[in-house]
Amino acid sequence: MYIFDAKKVSSDCIEWIRDWFSKNGPDCKAVVGISGGKDSSVVAALCVKALGRERVYGVLMPQGVQADIDYSVDLCETLGIEYITVNVKNAIDAVMTEIEDKIDVTNQTRFNLPPRIRMSVLYAVSQSVNGRVANTCNLSEDWVGYSTRYGDSVGDFSPLSLLTVQEVKAVGREIGLPERFIEKTPIDGLCGKSDEDNLGFTYAVLDRYIREGVIDNPETKKKIDGMHERNLFKLQLMPVFQYHPDVEVSDA
Repeated sequence: MYIFDAKKVSSDCIEWIRDWFSKNGPDCKAVVGISGGKDSSVVAALCVKALGRERVYGVLMPQGVQADIDYSVDLCETLGIEYITVNVKNAIDAVMTEIEDKIDVTNQTRFNLPPRIRMSVLYAVSQSVNGRVANTCNLSEDWVGYSTRYGDSVGDFSPLSLLTVQEVKAVGREIGLPERFIEKTPIDGLCGKSDEDNLGFTYAVLDRYIREGVIDNPETKKKIDGMHERNLFKLQLMPVFQYHPDVEVSDA
């Protein structure tokens, strides 16, 4: 039976963040896009444990009016970290208007542009405050492709990419994060549905399948396997043509 040691994983992850920054920016801040959900909350809290609150910088990026923005503000104030709010609505609208004047825009484009704009904002802020951008994806979401390539799927360092949703929650509890940030229902911000509504299965079912290979519903298994296979490209480096020039070695 698979048993997750939240205490050891939390301690190891904190040490890993500390070590990574010592090698990749000993005087830099961790820049975290704060949504108020479990992933960004746990990442921000881990960075505070590893680096101190003065070296963690939160960026709130609502698209117009965000109904649950109070969670993001609450998290930053609870952790005692500095933060700014950058409303991305005008930037998204401007780009979308330019594109719509020239081509028919797909729903997929509408869904993926906002996270890509947000990532651009994070890097703009990061370069201005001497930072390194934190990736906040978890293994469960990555497994089924529930992320946007070159959007929320990227970053400079990633504390949670190999942890499932249930494990992320366990780490949050272990490091003392208030329950309201751990169990907040994830909303996609696009259609108002929860992540699990959109996926068609729960994270508990997905996580058990990932860790133990156990799943009760054959149709759900088929759906998860299909999503995983279709989205593997998101987790891979960009394919590069392998050119090896033939160079003659001179005897001179």
